[in-house]
Amino acid sequence: MRIFLNGDARDIEAGTLDVALNVLGFRDAVVATALNGRFVAKGARPATALAEGDTIEVVAPLQGG
Repeated sequence: MRIFLNGDARDIEAGTLDVALNVLGFRDAVVATALNGRFVAKGARPATALAEGDTIEVVAPLQGG
């Protein structure tokens, strides 16, 4: 299926947000996620289904001061 990751089109085989993040290389990363503009908590990712054309935003926290 084709999804959009941070604005870039990607073709992936994944049924859930959790699987998509693993496929896209974010397996152990500490990130915040949004699906179609709505925040998705880490614990909800395995139950969050994906559909053709979905938009996933992945943001890593910044450190420093």
